[in-house]
Amino acid sequence: MFKTRLTAVLATLSLPALAAEKVDFTTQVKPILEAACTHCHGLDKDKGDFRLHTKEDAMKGNENGSGLVAGDLKKSAIYTTLILPAEDDMVMPPAKEGLLDKTQIEVIKNWIEQGADWPAGVTLGVQPRIDFVKHIQPILEQNCVSCHNPEKDKGEWILTTKKQAFETGENAPNIVPFNLEKSAIYHLTTLAEDDDDLMPPKKSGGPLKKEEIAMLQGWIEQGAVWPDDVKLVAKEKAAVATNNPDNLELVKKIHAFIVQTSKEKAEADMKSYDTKVPKTGAPYSMVAIKSGEFMIGSPASEAVRSDDEGPQVKVKIKPFWIGKYEVTWDEYEPYQLTSEGRNKDGSRKVWAPTDKPEELISQPTPPYQPMDFGMGRNGFPAICMTQHAANKYCQWLSAQTGHFYRLPTEAEWEYAARAGTTTAYFFGDDASQLKDYAWFFENAPNFQYSQVGKKKPNPWGLHDIYGNVCEWCLDQYLPDGFKTIASLGGDKWIPSKTPYPHVARGGHYDDDPEMLRSSARRSSEPGWKQQDPQLPKSIWYLTDATWLGFRIVRPLEIPTVEEMFAAWNNGVARE
Repeated sequence: MFKTRLTAVLATLSLPALAAEKVDFTTQVKPILEAACTHCHGLDKDKGDFRLHTKEDAMKGNENGSGLVAGDLKKSAIYTTLILPAEDDMVMPPAKEGLLDKTQIEVIKNWIEQGADWPAGVTLGVQPRIDFVKHIQPILEQNCVSCHNPEKDKGEWILTTKKQAFETGENAPNIVPFNLEKSAIYHLTTLAEDDDDLMPPKKSGGPLKKEEIAMLQGWIEQGAVWPDDVKLVAKEKAAVATNNPDNLELVKKIHAFIVQTSKEKAEADMKSYDTKVPKTGAPYSMVAIKSGEFMIGSPASEAVRSDDEGPQVKVKIKPFWIGKYEVTWDEYEPYQLTSEGRNKDGSRKVWAPTDKPEELISQPTPPYQPMDFGMGRNGFPAICMTQHAANKYCQWLSAQTGHFYRLPTEAEWEYAARAGTTTAYFFGDDASQLKDYAWFFENAPNFQYSQVGKKKPNPWGLHDIYGNVCEWCLDQYLPDGFKTIASLGGDKWIPSKTPYPHVARGGHYDDDPEMLRSSARRSSEPGWKQQDPQLPKSIWYLTDATWLGFRIVRPLEIPTVEEMFAAWNNGVARE
């Protein structure tokens, strides 16, 4: 009965013509047989009384005949069983294990027709069989497709479909079945971590795990099978547990240090001060702001106001210090760039509980490129950080200084910007004076930011509170948020429930005058990360917000451990 079924299959078989190049047993046939056949028909197992781990055993076959006859497909069971219908009980490998791909069958066919060359003394082992959908697709979708797709074809290589993956690219082909050396998709993953050609790059989550690289190796060695109907889409990479020491227990240690260190107990004790970041020596200055109350937002009569600037409400503000200038690269860059190996959540890959608190705080992973985008670093405001990154900088600074620093609440920011005034700008309603106090669209040199402190300060001594770069606030943005702010109090903020939007204030170097008014608000959005190729996108960088920075606040009243933790971990880091 088996012979009848086989005769029918062979009579109707129509496979591609004989390959022009000679099939190589070691690099083409051996990997297929070791992955698909020898686990059942090898040294340790002879299913159907048939082994094929040696040429002699394969030729011997079993009671039904030879397994391999050089030059004769019909008498070679290792071929004829491959081309049976999927539902046939005799098809090899069994359908439940996955049939061979037509390209692999073609290799076996051509090899037999060319004489079934099998080097003397070569014995087959057993190798894991690599399934594209199960093993390779997740690796490519989580690590590669975000940079190699029709919208972002880095290196002109697209991985979305089989045809594109095999044919596109500056140095195509990047995938060559049975050939590791010519398959860049494999050998670029094996480079050193610091190699610029490593794929995926270290800054994008590379290198791959050893087991993932082994999967790619096996897949290519077995013929790089890719089902024609399978299309790839970029997917989020599963988060790796990191045992991050940056937790509530760490904040308890920092809190105790702050309570012990801070000397000012009353508003009368507060004085403005100049100081330095202990770890780096970078200077920064803080301005003392007295308590008070004011009307947050703008009146309905104010020109070019937006609906989200009202209705105005009265807010009481507790005393605090605020940065005289926006945080500069001199202060921020040593926090951003570290030599420590870091997980994506910013935790150190190697750490000990005895490390100093500031060394255990999560810090940014390496950036894709210099985040000043060529606009200047020494004395220029730091930019492109997420609110999460700015919050963690505040924690890092606090752990060194013994003073509690955080981002300003939206109410604190506007209170400090207005400096006791009620007009559109702290100097009045006439925008023509703005050029004396701010860098904006009309006067920003080369349409970029400038060094801090080059313009006149506001009445309370704050420079660049308008323009230069926009500044983060702690609050979740709500169009009608002022009512909530009034109910919370001036030292509280609207806590985050979603990744977007958050509040930014002050306008920037590319803004028109109306966005620099004391009450003007801006809400963050996913487009501020549009160029970030990672999935999930980085929790540290806003690749498209080259006009966004921050300044810091230090409240007189030291909050509880829980409040401190909330301020430094406000926002939804995972998108």
